[in-house]
Amino acid sequence: MSSSNSTVTPGREEGRKTTPGPILLLGAPGVGKGTQAKELIKVWEIPQISTGDLLRGNVAQGTELGKTAKEIMGRGELVPDTLVNEMVAVRLQQPDTANGYILDGFPRTLVQANWLDERLAALGGALPLVAVSIKVDYNQLLRRITGRRNCPVCQSIYNLYGKPPAKEGFCDVDGAALAQRADDTEKVFEERMRAYEALTAPVVEHYRALGRFAEVDGGRPIPEIAAGIVAAVERLRS
Repeated sequence: MSSSNSTVTPGREEGRKTTPGPILLLGAPGVGKGTQAKELIKVWEIPQISTGDLLRGNVAQGTELGKTAKEIMGRGELVPDTLVNEMVAVRLQQPDTANGYILDGFPRTLVQANWLDERLAALGGALPLVAVSIKVDYNQLLRRITGRRNCPVCQSIYNLYGKPPAKEGFCDVDGAALAQRADDTEKVFEERMRAYEALTAPVVEHYRALGRFAEVDGGRPIPEIAAGIVAAVERLRS
């Protein structure tokens, strides 16, 4: 715990020198975007905005947007960009986004990226979006995903390569047999990687061309990755 604090504290101090503004975290499945979003929340005290959470929240609250989305999903169809954009637009009007926010899962296509850029430009005075990609070696990602095992009783998570249980196949806490999620297989991982690369490559090139893109090494300890993201945002905002 002490090493975490010592690593992130400089980033926390740096983060206060500038307004972070909207930040897009990019990265392949398993790179730890959610974990890093939580670290950045500590640094800048800005919210994380996940389109998945927005969609579930609108459906649960029975908003007009949520009712429309529920009807579409009930037909087995994908929620269109236009509806997701509307949900994001409503969320960005909340006062907690004034100094910035961390976007997770949006924009994931070039169409969404262009929409968001236009919307931020229309607000007048709003900082433009900066994108930071967390890069992890393919084989390392594969081991993270395919080596993952869950305890169905206490929900503890293990990894056969990085954090194995003391007794192979069984939870250290309650002795229950560990399980592998159906989608934690090499075949599913390869499909998700292909889909991610096809959708996200244009988004990366879009923000790279605008000079608003950076990459950080995601193979390091969590606090070091967070400090790297903070430093990248500082450079992009300078």
